[in-house]
Amino acid sequence: MSIPRHRALALLNLCVGDEIWNEETCHRSGIPPNWINEMSDAIESGYKTDTETIYVDNRATNQYHGVRDLDLAIRLGKALGVDVERATQTAISRRAMVQAIKQAVFDGD
Repeated sequence: MSIPRHRALALLNLCVGDEIWNEETCHRSGIPPNWINEMSDAIESGYKTDTETIYVDNRATNQYHGVRDLDLAIRLGKALGVDVERATQTAISRRAMVQAIKQAVFDGD
């Protein structure tokens, strides 16, 4: 694991599943720089439903560059020894996936 367990647990606790962390926030939070480089991307808004739309300061935006906290939760879960695919197989939303990962860590799966 390239991140201390206590830091991984603290970061996982901050993940909700539908947020995007900018790179500055990632660096300040102690996410390893190589993780940020690998997971950081330009994410585009969708406008069919509100859950597809990215908001910055309560205003819709077309695109935002950063790390999806769902991707971070998956990476943290794997680093903490969770079989993420198994833990999330019945999750029906991004938030449910993050919650399943957290539960698997708590249960020691």
